[in-house]
Amino acid sequence: MAQKHETKDKPEGASAGPVQTGPDPRLEDESRLAEIRRKIEEVASDAPQLAKIALEAMVRRHNPELKGTSQTAGRAGRQSGNVSELTAFATLKPGGAERLRRIFNLTNGNFDGAQRVSTLHDMRFVFFDNDTKILFATTYDGDWDAYINDFATKIPELMDLLFQSVEGWPGIADPSVKDFIARHQIDAAGWFVANPQVTVVDVRRLQRMEKAVNEMMDEVAGTDLDNSGPKALKAFLDKMSQPEGVDY
Repeated sequence: MAQKHETKDKPEGASAGPVQTGPDPRLEDESRLAEIRRKIEEVASDAPQLAKIALEAMVRRHNPELKGTSQTAGRAGRQSGNVSELTAFATLKPGGAERLRRIFNLTNGNFDGAQRVSTLHDMRFVFFDNDTKILFATTYDGDWDAYINDFATKIPELMDLLFQSVEGWPGIADPSVKDFIARHQIDAAGWFVANPQVTVVDVRRLQRMEKAVNEMMDEVAGTDLDNSGPKALKAFLDKMSQPEGVDY
């Protein structure tokens, strides 16, 4: 008589082994790496192997949240986060470079008045082609039109002082000045901003905050916090609530 074998039902929820519920992420990584290498070969096939390896590492670590220079600043220029760039080339009038050098030397290259433009990060002036041409480069917050308007309304005298040595400069108050600037401006092909969300106003506010915090800590150091703490905190809040200069 054949022996009857009993089969036991598996406990509910038991698994026979790991179940693959989707594509293997390792395959996705390999496919992405292959695609990166293919693109690197397209754009840098003649580069040394070490350069390709470095480029591969940079692309693999790239943060997709950073938009880089993919945005336009408006009429001209590129924008990364809140920060924009303007790069312009122009021909100088005879003697223009020497005249500007005298101005730069007189002021030690420090244009404090330009801080009235609260979006201005920096301005750079470079002479080339035997002092016949000038490169003007600046970094600022926001859009192109608003920035040029700030130049015209907040530091018009400084702008005309600096740019009257440029051939064809119409004057910052002239209605054609934006057309003039746009004609001489060239968008950056590549541009990197370490902190694209931080504006000039943010920097000044953070500097004021750091100073106020340090002063508050100095005031309460070695004292009875129950007595000195509220007074120091009030002084800190008062300082932070009052804008200074162009901190707005």
